[in-house]
Amino acid sequence: MNMEHEKPNSIQASRKKGIVEIEWGDSHKSYYSFSLLRGACPCAFCRGGHEEMSSEPPEGVFEVEMPDSPATHLVGIEPVGGYGAMLVWEDGHHDGIYTWHYLRALCPCEECRGNSKK
Repeated sequence: MNMEHEKPNSIQASRKKGIVEIEWGDSHKSYYSFSLLRGACPCAFCRGGHEEMSSEPPEGVFEVEMPDSPATHLVGIEPVGGYGAMLVWEDGHHDGIYTWHYLRALCPCEECRGNSKK
């Protein structure tokens, strides 16, 4: 996958549906539940310390379902340079920087999950 495919054309959040939709440079669309995004938060605290930080989503993240709570209510998406975004949650958490690479690797669709297992 080249770098242009890891840059979004658009990002939209629907609080009603509880999803973030990203259309990527290659026209692929990714749909992320708020629960998945919060469960995959890449910050040091959520990952369990700096030694656990990685540019790839953690193993098993797709099996974790977080309950509906302020921790899974997205209130904002803020750009971070030209390489990612910071998600702001209702419980005040806003420390994770989700790089475009990380978000593309986190895409939950069957096509992307199949590619990640190769």
